[in-house]
Amino acid sequence: MKRFTGVALLLVLSACALHAQNHPLPSDYAVGTARALWQVQSGYVTQAAEDMPEAKYSYKPTPDVRTFGQLIAHVAGSQYMICAAAIGDSARAEDDIEKSKTSKADLVAAMRASNEYCARAYRQTDNASALTVKLFGQERTRLNVLILNATHDAEHYGNLVTYLRLNGMVPPSSKRQ
Repeated sequence: MKRFTGVALLLVLSACALHAQNHPLPSDYAVGTARALWQVQSGYVTQAAEDMPEAKYSYKPTPDVRTFGQLIAHVAGSQYMICAAAIGDSARAEDDIEKSKTSKADLVAAMRASNEYCARAYRQTDNASALTVKLFGQERTRLNVLILNATHDAEHYGNLVTYLRLNGMVPPSSKRQ
């Protein structure tokens, strides 16, 4: 079985190499894949921020977790911090927005602005994304950092879905398109 798996893997890799020779991949193939994931997740977070009524921004299901508004602020602030690393900008404090913004209008604007900032990071080429940067005390490729950002957005979108459902709302990802 191991031999078959090894041969199958070799055949798949060979086929991919041949395909790439005949059909060159775009210069941002890997980054583009990460970008597509991020755009969906950050879009859901932004839509959730827009959908939740302002009166519910202080809602939290238990006393020991962030409020809905604090979660939006956390995602926006984290995007600034993580995407800064992905493009080599000076790091921003992850909690700046959480410490300074509380109204729905300010938090939706902060989320949108962080998306615009991150869009710069997701426009880099695969070659640029292979450069290493330091984040959370570890050397990582910029591509790894971009994937981490998209994953972080998805993680907290899951929190937001719970908050929305507990308030009788349908989350953006469950709405009919």
